[in-house]
Amino acid sequence: MLREHFRDHIEHTETRRRFLRQAGAGSVVTALGGGIYALGGDTVAREARAQVRKDGRSRLPPGQEVLRRLKPMGGTPGDPRRRRFKLRIHGEVERPYELDFAELVGMGPELRSLDVHCVTGWSVLGARFKGVTLRALADRAGVKRSARHLILEAAHGYTANVILREALATDNMVAYELDGVPLARPHGSPVRAVLPGLYFWKSPKFITGLRFASRDQPGYWETRGYHNHADPWREERYG
Repeated sequence: MLREHFRDHIEHTETRRRFLRQAGAGSVVTALGGGIYALGGDTVAREARAQVRKDGRSRLPPGQEVLRRLKPMGGTPGDPRRRRFKLRIHGEVERPYELDFAELVGMGPELRSLDVHCVTGWSVLGARFKGVTLRALADRAGVKRSARHLILEAAHGYTANVILREALATDNMVAYELDGVPLARPHGSPVRAVLPGLYFWKSPKFITGLRFASRDQPGYWETRGYHNHADPWREERYG
């Protein structure tokens, strides 16, 4: 069953990627999971590939096309109401705690212009997210030396695993605004994780918890054939 699911997903993904590549520069792409999404165009993609990040990599990873706005990628929605939101920080920490939405905002928001990359082959450059960094949340909890991984927990038992040193990178955050407005429900309202250095399935929507762990615990997609690490520049799509 897993092998058949994996094969079907690869075929579906390759079809989507071919469609994006064949669409004309600046054309409008429809019916990709619903909605209308404009391609950024060949010029934008070329310019992004010519730009170099601080780590020496091209801004746009290989195999990616540029979209102008974030595309919702499905998943079972959580409760979008801010008054019902709770974020639990626990596991290998000295001071576990829980935040409601007001307390999260009160920690002091950060605004980041981030590039995000989906495993299906699209990227959005310079998406403006507002939220609280994972580093700030971790520092408040006092992460123990025994912690090696961060398990991002979301609605309905969804999880994604990230190596701790990568999870605490400067730009990683839990975000509640996108491009100046509250997160829409298709993007994970009221709060989602954003880890731009990894494929976007590592940025769970409808986030509920940050669990620091001493051992790796592959998450929902990692146990269904996706790569355990998910580096877009190495095209770590499938395991």
